[in-house]
Amino acid sequence: MDRRPIGVFDSGVGGLTVVNEIQRQLPKERVVYFGDTARFPYGSKSVETVTEFARQDSQFLLGFDVKLIVVACNTATACALDYLGEHLTVPVVGVIEPGAVAAVRASRKKFVGVIGTQGTIASGAYQRALTRIDPSISVFAQACPLFVSLAEEGWTDRAASLLIAHEYLDPLREAMIDVLVLGCTHYPLLIPVIRRVMGPEAILTDSAAEVTREVGRVLRENELESDGNAVSGHRFFVSDAPAKFREVGERFLGRALPTVELATAG
Repeated sequence: MDRRPIGVFDSGVGGLTVVNEIQRQLPKERVVYFGDTARFPYGSKSVETVTEFARQDSQFLLGFDVKLIVVACNTATACALDYLGEHLTVPVVGVIEPGAVAAVRASRKKFVGVIGTQGTIASGAYQRALTRIDPSISVFAQACPLFVSLAEEGWTDRAASLLIAHEYLDPLREAMIDVLVLGCTHYPLLIPVIRRVMGPEAILTDSAAEVTREVGRVLRENELESDGNAVSGHRFFVSDAPAKFREVGERFLGRALPTVELATAG
């Protein structure tokens, strides 16, 4: 048994959806979370820049003697997961492969849509993962860069949000996809407006639950599971604006957050 914490990082607040699942599925595990709010968003930055940010974020978490790192940012997973897996001494789990597995499992028509940031979609990571799992899958990818800002601002039911959603999602609806992968951890906040555009028939999948199952598997296989009590052991750090992070984070989780500490991954 290993009572060291799990490290989770994201470009901002979206990775809290993964933390929420870890707390639900793995209640004995402690989490140290880092949100790189000073350099948010990652989705519009180059592969080289995101990889360097991910390296620094991971080094920050390793300072807390974490036993595993979850890359909760889809863009960082797409750009930097291979690099981190080669250079870190602890297991690293990203969000793309588990999300792709869930989408393939859910699809009956084999028409799968993927939405994400510009960086995630341009990387082709989801497209490759989906077709590697099932070569007969047809993938329809769409970058939705404004969705992150809408989620951060809490604009989940505004008329402007619906107009933007139609602009991004109408081509996917017209392609008759049956599963839509929410390829950004911010997007679950926008599920109501996304569903208004896509209709009730489309299955929406996000990777938080799937990646947590993968974390549990890696912990078991490496004999890293905790037998401790994690109720009060979680810590949350950001690189800028902790009050804003707490405000938006509580909207993500639907409950109060503990103290959010200011730190830097640089």
